[in-house]
Amino acid sequence: MYKLTARAHHLAVPHRHQAMAAETSLEFGEHGHLAVPDPEFAPFIDFIDSLPQRSKTDMGLRRKQFEDGLITISKQNYGVGLPKESEYIVKDEEIDVAGSPAGKIRVRTLVPASSEEGKTYPLYVWFHGGGWTTGNVDMDDYQLRQLCVELQLSIVNVEYRLAPEHPTPIIQDDCYAGIKWAVENQVLLSADVKKGFLIGGLSAGGHLTAVLAHRARDDPWFEGRPITGQILQIPALCHPEAVPDEHKSSLFSFKQNEFATGLPAADVHWLYKQLGGSPTSPDVSPFLHPVHAGLPPAVLQICGLDPLRDEALLYGKILKKEGVKTRVHTYPGVPHGFNYGFPNISAAKRWEREYREGLRWILEGAPQA
Repeated sequence: MYKLTARAHHLAVPHRHQAMAAETSLEFGEHGHLAVPDPEFAPFIDFIDSLPQRSKTDMGLRRKQFEDGLITISKQNYGVGLPKESEYIVKDEEIDVAGSPAGKIRVRTLVPASSEEGKTYPLYVWFHGGGWTTGNVDMDDYQLRQLCVELQLSIVNVEYRLAPEHPTPIIQDDCYAGIKWAVENQVLLSADVKKGFLIGGLSAGGHLTAVLAHRARDDPWFEGRPITGQILQIPALCHPEAVPDEHKSSLFSFKQNEFATGLPAADVHWLYKQLGGSPTSPDVSPFLHPVHAGLPPAVLQICGLDPLRDEALLYGKILKKEGVKTRVHTYPGVPHGFNYGFPNISAAKRWEREYREGLRWILEGAPQA
């Protein structure tokens, strides 16, 4: 699932030398301490170090490795808490996407089961992670089934076409089509966007959420039915080659976590290359959108041992500065996507709790955080 090189033990802060790590972290700015390994996670590093990296030359093999690894682990870990099948309805739908090239994508819908005729629920549209190159609706399927029942949400899980075969803007357009399809099919989904209309995603899915929150804000199609909240989990927000000069001095996590477990900095560069598009385009780097005011309330969840850490923390500050109601949660000493493989450590339990609290906060009208 994760790969951590021997060199990483020194640059991503060695877990066997906590005091030294804390001191070293000072050179990486005000958030450097967040890279000191979590004591509960640190014992797993040697095991993670022994796992093979996913292929970068054979995309078919890479996707199979992802499915056999992370997706299988996710289902094993989250399957323990699955609600009863009688408590929700799950269906796969195929929808058309216009554009160049046109195509079809799959969405998985989850609707709470109710004996009350005509009962409706808030709508939540989800985009999976996987670095734009891997992943599918199975990745977060079990987590979303839990949320469907626990929070009584109608959920649409979008399986967009993948890069590099379908680069920018195809991926973004697929996800946008998924959002519009969900709105147009509220009756089918027993949904009512007036009760809440949220979008969210993890990693690449967090990136897509940020991109589409801007697009929907500026699209008259959503007039009278605006998105009311966004969930940004460990999001990629700014291409590393497009960081504005004024922010370069405050973004240290790419260097500090250069060899971090799960997502080393070199992988981020490689994944952006697969995504395609101009690094400075807001479709690639939503951080660079000229205006963030007017976006829906946002919840950010950010890991300390992640090269994407500091851009997400800065994005949270910018959103607040521009008047967007925003909650920011950090998870010190754990890497990108840690919750899939280590759901029983304290940080993962807090991740799940704060995820649910963030959804409720938005559904309650996002009172000022």
